[in-house]
Amino acid sequence: MTNQQRTVLYVGVTSDLRNRVLEHRTHFYKGSFTDQYNCTLCVYYCHYSTVTEAIAFEKQFKKWRREKKDQLISSMNPHWEDLWKEIESW
Repeated sequence: MTNQQRTVLYVGVTSDLRNRVLEHRTHFYKGSFTDQYNCTLCVYYCHYSTVTEAIAFEKQFKKWRREKKDQLISSMNPHWEDLWKEIESW
């Protein structure tokens, strides 16, 4: 998740991406990181076979420098477009 200016990144793990993105978009959790920094755009996602794999990637991603995170996002979504329209129909 990111904000309109693409200056903040948030990464998380969920078993229901559509619902979780909707929660971020509607600021469901007041005072949360994504609420405070207005992270309402989903610009990257990936699927894992197990929650253990997903959590391992989340921990790894959080340690990366911003440049590496940007490269990963750009490899899937070069223009950092909001992927909500794709996710919404799931």
